[in-house]
Amino acid sequence: MSEALLNAGRQTLMLELQEASRLPERLGDDFVRAANIILHCEGKVVVSGIGKSGHIGKKIAATLASTGTPAFFVHPAEALHGDLGMIESRDVMLFISYSGGAKELDLIIPRLEDKSIALLAMTGKPTSPLGLAAKAVLDISVEREACPMHLAPTSSTVIP
Repeated sequence: MSEALLNAGRQTLMLELQEASRLPERLGDDFVRAANIILHCEGKVVVSGIGKSGHIGKKIAATLASTGTPAFFVHPAEALHGDLGMIESRDVMLFISYSGGAKELDLIIPRLEDKSIALLAMTGKPTSPLGLAAKAVLDISVEREACPMHLAPTSSTVIP
């Protein structure tokens, strides 16, 4: 039994490493554009996402804040119930959604546009509504999740 567990653990790590190793070749103009938008942001970097993407977003916001970039996380549902008022035109929003089609985006994107807030996307579907609305898209797509049942986001959560 312990050998089977070790093999499963090793296979999971190898698949996650394989998916992460594809990331450098995807870096291009959108990465540079996103980095420049964040570097020249005169306000805060607001990070948002739902589910596992939200958990990752909280980590990204905390890391940015720890390194001196004013940042915080806002849950999309809370954003739609008043928290968009915390976001100003000099801020940047980084929205993380693997599908790029979270229903909340249909309501959030127009409000961001009305406030002239730059939208950056981390998505596995660059041609999704999120990807098309963003000023820069970071492609976090994976060929295969490490979860044997293909239910839990595993490889795709290592990439951001």
